[in-house]
Amino acid sequence: MAVSAGAPQSPVRSILHKNPPKIKSGQNRAIRRSSRLTLRILAVNLVAPFVLLLGILYMGQYQDNLVRAELETVKAEAQVFAGAIAEGAVKPVEQGRPFLFAKPVEIETLVPELARRMVRRLGETTDSRTLLFNVEGKMIGDSEQLLSRSALRNREPMGPPAPTRRMQAVLLETAKFLSVILPHNDDLEPYPKIESKQAVDYPDAPYALEGHVSGSAFRGTNGKIILSAAAPVQKIRQVMGVVVLTREGKAIEQAMNQVRFEILTIFMGSLSVTIFLSLYLAGIIGRPLKKLARAAEQIRHGQNRQVEIPDLSHRRDEIGELSLALRAMTHALWDRMDTIERFAADVSHEIKNPLTSLRSAVETAAIVKSQKDKDKLMEIIQHDVQRLDRLITDISNASRLDAELSRDEMLDVDIYLLLHKLADAHKNPMERSGLRDNFAGRSADDSPQIRLMTNGTPPILVRGNETRLAQVFENLISNALSFSPEKGLVTITISVEKTTVRITVDDQGPGIPENKLGAIFERFYSERPKHEAYGRHSGLGLSIAHQIVTAHGGKIWAENIQNNGETVTGARFTVILNRA
Repeated sequence: MAVSAGAPQSPVRSILHKNPPKIKSGQNRAIRRSSRLTLRILAVNLVAPFVLLLGILYMGQYQDNLVRAELETVKAEAQVFAGAIAEGAVKPVEQGRPFLFAKPVEIETLVPELARRMVRRLGETTDSRTLLFNVEGKMIGDSEQLLSRSALRNREPMGPPAPTRRMQAVLLETAKFLSVILPHNDDLEPYPKIESKQAVDYPDAPYALEGHVSGSAFRGTNGKIILSAAAPVQKIRQVMGVVVLTREGKAIEQAMNQVRFEILTIFMGSLSVTIFLSLYLAGIIGRPLKKLARAAEQIRHGQNRQVEIPDLSHRRDEIGELSLALRAMTHALWDRMDTIERFAADVSHEIKNPLTSLRSAVETAAIVKSQKDKDKLMEIIQHDVQRLDRLITDISNASRLDAELSRDEMLDVDIYLLLHKLADAHKNPMERSGLRDNFAGRSADDSPQIRLMTNGTPPILVRGNETRLAQVFENLISNALSFSPEKGLVTITISVEKTTVRITVDDQGPGIPENKLGAIFERFYSERPKHEAYGRHSGLGLSIAHQIVTAHGGKIWAENIQNNGETVTGARFTVILNRA
């Protein structure tokens, strides 16, 4: 039986840290600065407010509605002005007799002087320019020419109230700037150039001379909206002239700017809230990730186990799950390092035993004189060399097992067929592969027999690698045969359960000491039957079997078979594998 010897931990750990993975300096800076994550969260969250802002500030439909409403107002105002002039600035004029004895025909005509006075007075009540044309299309009056400069200044609108705060002023200017740079869905025609004082050159005036009220909206050379409306001055369907009103759409622009200002104010508030929430979200995500990254970095550079991955499981989210996974991975890493250290210590101890025996034999061979003693020493040396060769081979196989298991492909394996083949291979002891020396001194008739039983119907499928599972059961069957007495019986039982398959290998040997039922699966533990020569086993077989079964997601354990709970009648190894 192998006894584990203690070994210093620093050499193994120094080997692990000898060739650490190379990490670029930029990656370390990324651990310390999580600004990229913050910027990404901000970018994603700010897209929607900015798209909404641009969509709302582009209010083409709203502007069209304002233009239509304001145009109706100007048209109504033109009709009022035309009605007032038709009542107060006309006089009847006799046009002669249609025939000799008929009464003279009288028609109404505009009185230019009275009409100009009314244009001047009406122009004082509005910010529109008022033009009056007679029925022939000649201009009679223009409010801009008739009103004094002081009256024109008094007529100018006061404009929007000055912002009371600097921030409001900035927002208002920003709204105006955005209204200029944003694309316009503007279908307004440019205002026509006026080259004379004839009605035909003014928009809508020709339609009014035909007795219709007309209105249009234009875009001036300065980019401002210009509203124009014309109404006929008429009595009883007699058109005596035309009133034309033109006005800049300052009210429309002020309303648009006011709406944009209010929208921009709301946007700034929502933007502040979005930025705050984004920074908060980046904080609750980025800070714990940074803590985990720093802890992992310290563990990578550390030489002890005082640094641990923070436990963030209280968050109950993906970051908490990540912390648990990192903690489990770190603990698994430490466990793996401990296993490597123990394995190195055990290997050192196991190799020292045959080396010590070899050294003693070599030293003794130099001083013995008898040829018989020299031959005996040579047998000892040959036995120790074979033992070393077998030990090194088993150690090499065991050290590669983890990597090979990770690469092995898991398929559906018929466990009944596999065990049937192994049982057939052991029926003739002289044909046992690698097991002939286990039964030295036994005849074929005295060898133990193997019986295979199952409660299921073949094929019985499990999920695993056939070669590895064959290695496990070859070891268990070989152990059972080696401990079984002459003409004994080894029973292999396959029990099919709901989600698993239970396989037991029973022998009729002396059993296992109760305090060693768990230790037999440790590396280099060896306890062989008395008839077997010393040093023929490395003590790695059951350890490898345990490792393979665990990698398959199964379980393996050993127990004694007792008769009435008192007498030990043999040993039983149980393996549980998942069904396919």
